[in-house]
Amino acid sequence: MIVRSKAPLRLGLAGGGTDVSPYPDRFGGAVLNATISMYAYASIIPRNDGKIVIHSVDRQELFESDSVGFITPDGVLDLHKGIYNRIYRDFTREKMAFELTTYVDAPPGSGLGSSSTLVTAIIGAFSEWLKLPLGDYDTANLAYEIERLDLGFAGGKQDQYAATFGGVNFMEFYEANKVIVNPLRIRTEILNELSHNLLLYYTGSSRLSSTIIHTQQESLKNNRMDSVEAMHKTKEMAVLIKEAILKSELDQVGLLLDDAWQFKKRMAEGISNPFFDAIYDSAKKAGALGGKISGAGGGGYMFFYCPENSRFGVTEALKKFKGVVTPFQFTKTGLNTWTI
Repeated sequence: MIVRSKAPLRLGLAGGGTDVSPYPDRFGGAVLNATISMYAYASIIPRNDGKIVIHSVDRQELFESDSVGFITPDGVLDLHKGIYNRIYRDFTREKMAFELTTYVDAPPGSGLGSSSTLVTAIIGAFSEWLKLPLGDYDTANLAYEIERLDLGFAGGKQDQYAATFGGVNFMEFYEANKVIVNPLRIRTEILNELSHNLLLYYTGSSRLSSTIIHTQQESLKNNRMDSVEAMHKTKEMAVLIKEAILKSELDQVGLLLDDAWQFKKRMAEGISNPFFDAIYDSAKKAGALGGKISGAGGGGYMFFYCPENSRFGVTEALKKFKGVVTPFQFTKTGLNTWTI
């Protein structure tokens, strides 16, 4: 028997950062995101030899041990270990023997929510194998708790919900860990046109998002009004871009993305730098209306809204930066699991 799962990565269109506490606890957060045809994968093969084997193919990391009730996180495959520990504690209370293999289509620090999506995919595989009673909200919240609370990794709440639900979603975040996922009904031709006009570009550099997130959190705790006001504006951009997409005013999306990027850069130091500013300026000069870094900032993927057929000129203009244009399509489904 082989148990498999996959969960889609996401583009953070607007509002990212307002899902990171303490902002949603004080003001309520709002994020607009969309899942894309890049995935995190997990496979579980049960074993009968009392062993646990965990293999991350893309990270080229391997962990082996006897079957135990708790695996100490030690810096190697901690996400995988943390998930196993929680599954054991909350659901089975029985030692398990298995081989877990994972792979992600994007590198760590990509800005596409790769870590949280991987957590979601692994939970999905365990849920499929053990027939756990988890709905979509349960799965996403469990992924959030393992990554943010159990393991203490900095970040927000949107990625786990995007990976679980899939599609284009307007998400609202409130105090007491309350999350509301609002799926957007968008005609296929509009979604196709939006994906055609959005150019996804890997800058070739990854980043440690926790540094930026900690800076953002400190700004809120210290009531730095320029940063707080930028977060308010970023949340407002999520609402405006959502409305533009629903009204099929796609070029307006590009213009609003430009505004959203300017506000996002004010949220915390390190979100952009001269290198990313140069990429952004070159894209705009070549015809892009706007764009931004996906995720917390500081590296990873950028995307640009390129009206009509300007994506080809923008692609040519970005060649000098040695990054990679990455083809993608939007996906309508989230976490998917199956058994062979």
